[in-house]
Amino acid sequence: MSIPEANTGTKPVTEQHAFDVARLEQYLQAHLPGFTGPLVVEQFKGGQSNPTYKLLTPSRTYAMRSKPGPAAKLLPSAHAIEREFRVMRALHATGVPVPEMLVLCEDEAVIGRAFYLMEFVGGRVLWDQSLPAFDPAGRGEIYDEMNRVIAALHSVDPVAAGLGDYGKPGNYFERQIGRWTKQYQASITEPIEAMDRLIDWLPAHIPDSARDASRVSVVHGDYRLDNLVFHPDEPRIVAVLDWELSTLGHPLADFSYHCMSWHIPPGSFRGIGGLDHARLGIPSEKEYVRRYCERTGRADPEAVMADWNFYLAYNLFRIAGILQGIAKRVEAGTASSAQARQSAAGARPLAEMGWRIAQHGAPGA
Repeated sequence: MSIPEANTGTKPVTEQHAFDVARLEQYLQAHLPGFTGPLVVEQFKGGQSNPTYKLLTPSRTYAMRSKPGPAAKLLPSAHAIEREFRVMRALHATGVPVPEMLVLCEDEAVIGRAFYLMEFVGGRVLWDQSLPAFDPAGRGEIYDEMNRVIAALHSVDPVAAGLGDYGKPGNYFERQIGRWTKQYQASITEPIEAMDRLIDWLPAHIPDSARDASRVSVVHGDYRLDNLVFHPDEPRIVAVLDWELSTLGHPLADFSYHCMSWHIPPGSFRGIGGLDHARLGIPSEKEYVRRYCERTGRADPEAVMADWNFYLAYNLFRIAGILQGIAKRVEAGTASSAQARQSAAGARPLAEMGWRIAQHGAPGA
């Protein structure tokens, strides 16, 4: 994993997420081949869901990701770092760039919560999706690489990768809508009318393309620019991070989530909605969908776009539900970054955008 200093950097471990470093060092000496101390721990400034740490030793640097607290204090199925560990370990042998997984500890007696270690992968994390530091050709290369890697992920055979049981079969959208409905309702701080409308609308408007049981892939669940580490000098992704929401599911759910950027305006969520994409060298959404369809062997980019309003509305509902969960953690005092409060405020506008798209379709789609 890498979150370079220029983009986010590290800080001393916060009191809220502190733990017994000597106990961790003792555990790693017993369970991680080649580990030698002394150990110095820093905390990355990012990572709203699961606190993430940089572990430095004289011979090697590691990244550690943990749950924000003991399982008894967390929402069921949230903060699933053990699933992150499993999926990245399985994908390491495929063409999907992921860090090497090193050790998973689910014994909360060690540091008070579950955690895992992975290799630290050096590179660039890019935050602003308009890519202001790049020229038009460079922006096009970055977007094409993002497209290539998500297509590679959706082309992995889950069974061959040892992930055939990584998610439940069938009825993916029904189950996901149900899951995020329950999670949203368990996290309400202030009622959001648009969420209530989407909760009613989405199950009644699932298109045939979303019910195609033959389309099953490993889905990342949060595939976006700032969850990717790029090579220091090349437009090449060297690591895809943050697999907490991954499962087996419909690839268009994952891909359309990634494409929400074309509809979200620049600002808190770093979208590219309303920008002059052609001038910037960023592909149009339709071109981006067409290229993905080519790479994944789909012959139906127009058919995909015909159902696009459902996929976008679904994902805006889903991300609003996730952000509402952050809002609840802010209220409870367990959110793990300073950006959490700002993110929590996004639940309402994203839900309202989802409801507009559900009613009227996506502008320009």
